[in-house]
Amino acid sequence: MDKRFLIFLAIAVVVFVVTPRLFPAPPAPKRTAADTAASIDTAHRALAESSTVVATSPTQHAKAADTTSVVSPSARADTIVVRTSNATYRFSTRGAAPIGARMEDFRAYSKGAGKVELARDGASLLSYAVIAQGSDTLHLDRTVFSVDSTTRGAGGLPVLTFRGALGGDTAMITYTFSPDSYLVRVRGSVRSAGGSGATRALLVSLPSGFRSTEADSAEDERHLSYVVKSMRDDPQTIDFSKLDSTAARTENGPLNWVASKNKYFLVALLSDTAHSPFVGAVFEGVPRPAKTMATRAMGRVVEALPQDGTFAFTLYMGPQEWRRLLSLGRQLQNVNPHGWVFRPVVQPLITLVMRLLLWAHDVSRINYGWLVVIFGVAVRLLLWPLNQSAMRAQLKMQQIQPQLQVIQKKYKSTPEKLNSEMMQLYREHDMSPFTSLAGCVPMLIPMPVLYALYFVFQDTIEFRGVSFLWMVDISQRDPYYILPILMALSMFVLSWIGLRTSPQNSQAKMMAYTMPLVMVLFFYRLAAGLNLYYAVQNMAALPQQWLIARERAKAGLPATTAGPAPGAGIRAT
Repeated sequence: MDKRFLIFLAIAVVVFVVTPRLFPAPPAPKRTAADTAASIDTAHRALAESSTVVATSPTQHAKAADTTSVVSPSARADTIVVRTSNATYRFSTRGAAPIGARMEDFRAYSKGAGKVELARDGASLLSYAVIAQGSDTLHLDRTVFSVDSTTRGAGGLPVLTFRGALGGDTAMITYTFSPDSYLVRVRGSVRSAGGSGATRALLVSLPSGFRSTEADSAEDERHLSYVVKSMRDDPQTIDFSKLDSTAARTENGPLNWVASKNKYFLVALLSDTAHSPFVGAVFEGVPRPAKTMATRAMGRVVEALPQDGTFAFTLYMGPQEWRRLLSLGRQLQNVNPHGWVFRPVVQPLITLVMRLLLWAHDVSRINYGWLVVIFGVAVRLLLWPLNQSAMRAQLKMQQIQPQLQVIQKKYKSTPEKLNSEMMQLYREHDMSPFTSLAGCVPMLIPMPVLYALYFVFQDTIEFRGVSFLWMVDISQRDPYYILPILMALSMFVLSWIGLRTSPQNSQAKMMAYTMPLVMVLFFYRLAAGLNLYYAVQNMAALPQQWLIARERAKAGLPATTAGPAPGAGIRAT
């Protein structure tokens, strides 16, 4: 079998086997009432102590309450509303915790429209508990606090100070807001009646999930996860679906930050360096019917308290805007680790592509759809010299194929002489045995760019809701499937141009007809922006394919030459 065809088959295996793993189809399970009504009241938290801080242990534990605090209408609790330039936060005096965050700059695409609200109905975003002397657990969501909002902070925003009694202890929590960001500074203390610190740890319960405000709620909920960033390692994602409802998962500290997120928004707790990093976190799944999506989970962050009972951290409740998170440091912009086993290669490339597109948008103020078109053409132009060199290398290989076949037939019984004659032929034509591989290199180089764009369109909030031509959202699939069809047609035309002046080859002809159909069946489910990029790449390659076809025709290659035509088949650009 021809060596080039074997290489072609290897590339096809990469596309068919590896690519589906990198681009998994979003599941679309049937939702049931039992799933949406699943309660986390039955889940328990395993908490135990180490020498100086609270940790988790399977042998020593104390029960903790539900991570979601339900605010009862009859609890005589007041709701305090604080509006910043880009968000509206709601706090309840019951538990002194945030119970809602509305994103004023982001529209909801689910039924009911309006603005994006992070909290589910009747659920708090956070709740607090403390481990007191003797390992007793005191739950702040069982206490109604008094609130003082007379103090003013930056931008004239109120500084909320909650005070309440926890049995023999007193608790105080203060929230300080930033007028032009989604950051809220949290300071507080829990002290005994005698004035000394009587508690050992603060437990902060993260959101057990988010209200879905996307048109594709299943895709949004598939991204539900917790993310943990230790002081030493990169962020680690813990999908809701990977958590067990019968055994807690412990992440030991020191932890830099811990977040709960869906596809585009997150609530993150950032440790305060003036105090200490979080000493750990505990996560647990919630029982759900078999084969249904995990839409709820439990997560609790543990902060050790010093003798004076004080604590401090920063709360981020907002969008996963890449530049905003980057400005906060701590690798918070990597709250969505990408790339699977290819993460070391793909993640830096995603960052590069993201920086380039955001910069180009800021400078030009051009619609992101047109920027994708320009980007696709620019990548093709940058690769033009390499593609041209590779195609001409393939022409040389086709030109010497008749002589190679004669040598292989003449010296088939003497391998040493065969190798010597073949090397001599290569040298006469300024070639090497690896020249045949040159035609595959241009097909492989753009693959990381394609993978990077897949993740960019999948998780980047900057593309959320961006309309272009007939598409209402380029981060979603093309509603009319025009782009996948256009991508397949352009792919076929590329192959057809190459086949017209190439030696007859049934294998190449079969791939030319079948691969566009296979690719359209795969790409129609993906973001319209990704299909747009692929189609533009193919169309931008047409002039070069036509020029090389003319060169091939002028070369007058014999019709008996074997091997697939350059440019035929898969084009992974």
